[in-house]
Amino acid sequence: MRYTDTLLTEQERGLSIKSQPTTIILPDTKGKSFLFNIMDSPGHVNFSDEVTAAMRLSDGVVLFIDASEGVMLNTEQLLKHALQEKLAVTVCINKIDRLILELKLPPADAYFKLRHIVDEVNALLRTYSDTENIPSVSPLNGNVCFASSQYAFCFTLNSFANLYVKQFGNEVDPKDFAKRLWGDIYFNQKTRRFSKKPPHTNAQRSFIEFILEPLYKIFSQVPASWTCVSSTPSANQAAKNKVIHTYTGPQDDSELVQAMYSCDPEGPLMVHTCKMYSTEDGVSFRVFGRVISGTVRAGDMVKVLGENYTLDDEEDSRMLTMGRLWISEARYTVEVNRVPAGNWVLMEGVDEPIVKTSTITQARGNEEAHIFKPLKFNTSSVVKIAVEPVNPSELPKMLDGLRKVNKSYPLLTTKVEESGEHVVLGTGELYLDCVMHDLRRMYAEIDIKVADPVVAFCETVVDTSSLKCFAETPNRKNKLTMIAEPLEKGLAEDIEHEVVQIEVDKSLLGSVKDSIVQGFQWGTREGPLCDEPIRNVKFKILDAVIANDPLHRGGGQIIPTSRRVAYSAFLMATPRLMEPYMFVEVIAPADCVSAVYTVLARRRGHVTQDAPVPGSPLYTIKAFIPAIDSFGFETDLRTHTQGQAFGLSLFHHWQIVPGDPLDKSVVIRPLEPQPATHLAREFMVKTRRRKGLSEDVSISKFFDDPMLLELARQDVMFNYPI
Repeated sequence: MRYTDTLLTEQERGLSIKSQPTTIILPDTKGKSFLFNIMDSPGHVNFSDEVTAAMRLSDGVVLFIDASEGVMLNTEQLLKHALQEKLAVTVCINKIDRLILELKLPPADAYFKLRHIVDEVNALLRTYSDTENIPSVSPLNGNVCFASSQYAFCFTLNSFANLYVKQFGNEVDPKDFAKRLWGDIYFNQKTRRFSKKPPHTNAQRSFIEFILEPLYKIFSQVPASWTCVSSTPSANQAAKNKVIHTYTGPQDDSELVQAMYSCDPEGPLMVHTCKMYSTEDGVSFRVFGRVISGTVRAGDMVKVLGENYTLDDEEDSRMLTMGRLWISEARYTVEVNRVPAGNWVLMEGVDEPIVKTSTITQARGNEEAHIFKPLKFNTSSVVKIAVEPVNPSELPKMLDGLRKVNKSYPLLTTKVEESGEHVVLGTGELYLDCVMHDLRRMYAEIDIKVADPVVAFCETVVDTSSLKCFAETPNRKNKLTMIAEPLEKGLAEDIEHEVVQIEVDKSLLGSVKDSIVQGFQWGTREGPLCDEPIRNVKFKILDAVIANDPLHRGGGQIIPTSRRVAYSAFLMATPRLMEPYMFVEVIAPADCVSAVYTVLARRRGHVTQDAPVPGSPLYTIKAFIPAIDSFGFETDLRTHTQGQAFGLSLFHHWQIVPGDPLDKSVVIRPLEPQPATHLAREFMVKTRRRKGLSEDVSISKFFDDPMLLELARQDVMFNYPI
């Protein structure tokens, strides 16, 4: 039984969809017991948001790697994310039975295969680590274990050494023995000593002689059954790093911060919540979080702080009474009346105001508390579907269902377009399929129509504005002049990863800075081409005439003007559309590689690498494919390879769509494929139609009369209607 796959959909599909928490007591090899809080997370790349939520509440990760397939796309993503979250990494190389029974590798080759996986993980750790003390994993460090879930065993070098010591006498120290069971170390039968040089030409490394060969012999007779326990830092040891990494408030000597650093159950109450689990009736949610300091008690009055809460703006906060509390055991829960710092807890009665994450503190006496950071995901929701109820009178039920499904999936986004269309954004087809199942069956319980999936776009520029663009406020008392140009290469990604923040503060603009920024943010959130976000564009304020009287320079005057001038500067700088590209990893037998190339080529995809998987008859093909051409890709792949190819795709980057979106000479005929140079125009026009916007971009909305006169004087030719 897959114990933590508690949802019916998980059992039907045979894969995990939700992170499932379990609290259990486990003994180590010496018989000492430890309390383990374990979050079993999905392995499918579409559900990486569940892993992000689980990592935020954890002190370490155990990364499972298939011994046959090795390090794959999602392994790399999860390892990178674990380092970003400052977590201890333990690696479990699982399914080692496949090396013996399926690949039929000789023991020496199996050793090299396992060693190659460890080396690959360490190479990734060196690549993604941002500290000088680069962490490493090795069986010698005790943070690599080997397992076979199928045959219910797991071991480390230490646990295997203990078996030998128990069997053959206690004169050997198991720790010293374990240190000699990995790497280029050989056992000399004559001298009864270990050495780094092989004693004879046929000598086997100690790992092969003492571990793999006995395993091979056992597999040839009967399955084995050993278990081991791997540990990570305790809640006390990890508390300070967790708070430094996730708390948005000052890291000072205050009582609150010191209580969180020391995981003090007597300190002020602070709970960080990252997940919500629906009740069986689908009416409400139980909120899941980690008690950072203090003790949470059933029936207490608490203050729930949302993601938009600040000390200056307390609107996103609510006083509520804490309901019942539970410790989660995946398939069942254990009710308790209080939970102290360092533990995970399921809470009733506080879910109503929470959308994604929250901070829960005591109702009185902790007024200086800041919130914990919202989750930072390692991918983006770029696949979009529009939904509407089959029966229009059931719209309120669907809206309530959308609100609930939004709480249930960490990375899901729901919004309403200007046309009134309700849009759901997710990471991929499987993700949205699970979302729609929950929406129809669990939360709304109505029939819902779904439009064909599309993707989110971005708008950008490739040149500097051909002239200075200005706009006056409606009262003619203020005037802003701007140009737009592309950002320096890589800067957009740095801003996204919070490496830099771009900000200008000139004394002349100081008084209206906030209004200009709001107008700029409004404009960049919904660009002029098709109401999609503007990306990778720098807007420069060249001149600003600001009224002296504060009455004449209010937000009502400046905000829309700032947006309008940003739009006009954008349209003067050779605008282009950007589309999301997916990184695709396909594993297939050698004779199917050409079929994979064919499927990719049909979908504007291009291969970046193909290479054999070490120690197996498979090939790995790595490629990029536009997200809009990725729908049905996995089905197509399986069809063309008779089910032998396995593909995973993940959002990777934004890329400019070929062609000019404002080229009116392009005629779009229904149901006809467009040549590559017409794609930008097609995407823009069809997106505008879908959103209920006019067919084409009209610049008269953004240019006022003086600006149009200036354009006429400079004889600027337009490619789009005025």
